[in-house]
Order: sequence, then C-alpha cells, then structure tokens
Amino acid sequence: MATSTINTAQRTIKLLFNSSNYAKYSIVSVRKHSVWTQDNIVKSPYKSVEIPSCSLYEYVWQNLDKWPKKTLSVCANTGRSYTYERGYMLSKTFAANLRKKFKIRDGDTVAVMLPNVPEFPMVAMGILEAGGVVSTINPIYTAHEVQRQLLMSDSKLIVTLAENVNTVQEALKIAKLNIKIIVVKIDRGALPDGTISFNELSEDVSVDRSCLKEVKRNSNDICFLPYSSGTTGLPKGVELSHFNLIANCEQINDPLVRCHQETTASHQDKVMAILPYFHIYAATVIMFHKMAHGIQLVSLPKFQPEAFLEALVKYKTNVIFVAPPLVIMMATHPASSAKTLQYLEIVINGAAPLAASDADRFFSKVGHKMRFGQGYGLTETSPVVSITAAASKNYGSVGCIVANTEVKVIDSEFNALGPNTKGELIVRGPQVMKGYKNNPEANTEVFTDDGFFRTGDMAEIDHTGEITITDRLKELIKVKGFQVPPAELEAVLREHPAINDAAVIGVPHPAKGESPKAFVVLKNGSKVSTKEIQDFIDTRVAAYKRVDDIVLIDAIPKSSAGKILRRVLKEKYC
Repeated sequence: MATSTINTAQRTIKLLFNSSNYAKYSIVSVRKHSVWTQDNIVKSPYKSVEIPSCSLYEYVWQNLDKWPKKTLSVCANTGRSYTYERGYMLSKTFAANLRKKFKIRDGDTVAVMLPNVPEFPMVAMGILEAGGVVSTINPIYTAHEVQRQLLMSDSKLIVTLAENVNTVQEALKIAKLNIKIIVVKIDRGALPDGTISFNELSEDVSVDRSCLKEVKRNSNDICFLPYSSGTTGLPKGVELSHFNLIANCEQINDPLVRCHQETTASHQDKVMAILPYFHIYAATVIMFHKMAHGIQLVSLPKFQPEAFLEALVKYKTNVIFVAPPLVIMMATHPASSAKTLQYLEIVINGAAPLAASDADRFFSKVGHKMRFGQGYGLTETSPVVSITAAASKNYGSVGCIVANTEVKVIDSEFNALGPNTKGELIVRGPQVMKGYKNNPEANTEVFTDDGFFRTGDMAEIDHTGEITITDRLKELIKVKGFQVPPAELEAVLREHPAINDAAVIGVPHPAKGESPKAFVVLKNGSKVSTKEIQDFIDTRVAAYKRVDDIVLIDAIPKSSAGKILRRVLKEKYC
C-alpha cells in the first residue's frame, strides 16, 4: 500500500475517533441498504473483507518491521517485559527446539496451562511456528479436569508454571500419560524436578532454526483447540483453523467497529490483558489481533482489584475488554475513581450481557467521555459474531454482525423469523469453527443442512440488524463470564459412592451473575451430609465451578426420553 494511502487511512480513522462526524459517517455508511433478505437471512451491514491466505503466525508477524522496539507484553505486577523484536526471536527459537528436541510435527497438539504472563504470546506463537496446535487449559483446573483435556486433545507436551507442576504430574498419573512438562520461569525459584525450562529453550542460540522450513501448514489447518461445552454436555474440542482466526481478526478491523488505533512512532495503544488468554475471547481479540497491530499487552497473571486499578494508571491503559463482573467492580469498588480510570478510551464488554443500569453506574464513576460497547460471540465462532459500532449508545444491544457473516433467527421448526421476533440465533461465516474434534454426533447437532451454526442463544434482531440477546436455550451456567456445564458437575456428583442421581441448574447470584445449584438423590440406605458432598466436588473442579447450594431430594424430574427437566426444578425449588 502506498504511503499516501496509509496516511489518508490514518487521518480518516483519527477523524472517526475524535469527531462528532463519526455518528453521521457510521449511519450513512452502514445503513445504505436493508440487511434483511426476502428469506429472512440477515446480512452484515459492513463492507466485506478479503481474508489473507496464510498461517496465523505469518499474519501476526507480517508488520514486525514497523515496530520492532515497541513493547509487545509487560507484566503489570513485576514490569517484566519483551519487545516485539525480542518476542519474535524467542518464539522462533522455541519453535525450533520443539521440532528438534521434542519431535513436534505438523498438526501435533501442545497444551498450554498458563495464566496471563507476558511469555504467553511467545509460547503460543512458538507452538504455531513449529507447526503445532495450541490447546489452552485453565491453570486453576484440578488434576481430574487437566487429565481429561490432555487425553481428549492428544497433547504431546504441556507448558505451565512451576506452581502448577504438581497438578500436572497428578493429571499425567491419572491419565497414564508420559509427556514432557515445560515450565515458564517467572522468578528465581528452582525448576521442579523432571521439567524443562521454557526460558532456556527460547534463549538457546545454538539451535538450528532452519528446521522450521520443514513446517507445511496452510490456512485451513487447525491451529487452536480450546474446549467448550457448546450448547450442552461435557467439554468438546473446538477445531479452529488459521483461516477462522485470521478472518475474525480482519472482521473486527472495520473502521466503524475497530477498537484500536494503529501503532506509529509516537503512539502505541495499551491494552489490559485481564481476561484470560486461555479463553478464545482474549486469545483472538486481545492477543493475536493486537499483536498484529503492534499494540502493547499489559498482562495481569491474577486478578486483584487494587492491582488491576493501579495498573490502569501506571501503564496508562486506554483499551480494555471486559466481562460484566469487571465493569460492576470498576463501578462500585472504593479504590475505583475518575483518576484510576482517567486513561480509558475504549471499554468493550463481552462473555455475558451487561445491564444498561450497570453501564450507567460505570459511566458515572468514569467522569469523562469514552467509547463503551458490547460484543457477542462463542468459542465456536473464534469468537466475534457481532459488536456495537463506535457511535452506538444502545447499551442493551450487542450490535450488528461483523463483515462476511450471515445470521438467522429461527423457531423450533427451523423456520427463519422476521424482525423483532424472538428465536434461536444461528450464524454462518468464515469465523465459524471447522467442527468439534472427533465428535461427528455433536457436529450434526449444531450445524444445519445449509451450514449455519446453532448458537443455542435466543435473540431478536431489529429492522436495522441490531441484535439483542434475550435468553439462551443452552444449559450452560455463566459464572463471572465463565461457562459451567451442568452435565460436567452432574457427572462429578454421580462419582460419589453415596449418590444415585444428580441435577444441576444455574440460579441468580448478586456477584457471580449465576451460581450452580445441585439436586442430589442418595442411594438407598446411604447417609452423607451436604457438606461432605460439597468437599467432594471442591477437590475435583476449578473454584468457579463449585456448587454453592446442594438440596437432597427423592427423585430428579425427567422427561419420557430421560432428559432432566431443569425448568421443573427451577419452578419448584427456586
């Protein structure tokens, strides 16, 4: 692209971000035509994008020469940081060692069990550059949860922190696996016995990086394998290709929805990476996309309100992507003030809907004009399906669908419904996953004959294409923005020797959004307290999945087909 064209584009973006003309421009540009077709398919109002045919690591590093000395990632707690140039070199060296010393080959899966440390991007990029597939694991998972994902993903290695090694070793023992553990050292502590240092692997100047020429990955190959429960059931491997993730990065670049300014010699956006990289929301929208634009990632390994608020000021963070509990915290925490929030320019909420009243409370605390918006997506859609335009003040909406995307609202008979009618939202676009790993039955359930993905969410779409998520068909419980599948907790409960049957539902919670509530049927003659059951669950699941209330009942209400009637439990006990 010619320099004059780049300068013109940058001036246009600056005008859009800083002028009241934005609203006029967005309305004129977006509403040129009806987004509804005669068949009640809703098209994107945004200009179609051309999706590069390359690998994700090529896409992320393509403009490295523009900002080699800019900071790529920094730890908000310790100040440990890496420049883009340094990050690129470390990831390349790590990739070469993955192929040379661990025999990682094209398509092999490597598990990453890390919090948001500044090394995370280099670990992920190194795996991709070695031809591998990244499968992320929540670092607070128990050994039972970890071993399940290691087996399902067929991981060849796992990368974690020293503090998680005991959990990983226990998981490997349960799963009867013998794979190497690579540890990212973040302090001066000793390396746990039997593990390998990521730091040494990534700083190994002697490794021959020419082996990376052997990597043959194309845009349709799988590169990211997160685990999601989909609309229901136990976690399933979501196969996301290089093409899926690159498409989603390009889709959120549209000038009317983009949440960043380009990096220049005198400007670099600072994005707070508080949402976990192991979740697709942060992996795509914060890590991969922002790296492709030379933006600084300010990482917080663990969330603590005071540390988070201090980091906003210290690093002059101007962009954050959040979930509802974080917005509510910023609106209500005693340490939060107009001063601590003074640098914020863009705040985008996702993971779960936020009430307009909560947004208003947040605005009253901020005390200055800023862009606030909401987005909608799923792990299976890489994740972004829709996002509010920068000029939008409709805080109850999740905006219009991004470019190259189509959606329908359907009834129970799969009939496409018209504007302002509630039904299940289904989506088709280049960001939609290839499918669930080794699960053809689940794929049949979620894909329609014409290639739309069933989100399991209830929505309404108005005549302009604005989407409002109204409810969900799926059974997932949203705890602080995280998905908790009832089926997983029910399976854990049934492992207890005194329990015959169990059901779990989500109930409203003032701080968590929702909380799991369990109903348990004991075996004849068995005696066990709810406290003992609680302790049994707590040792087997991550903290956010823990059940807050257990009720002993005589029988679980079920349909003639054996399906748990959660609605009956809610009506009777909640």
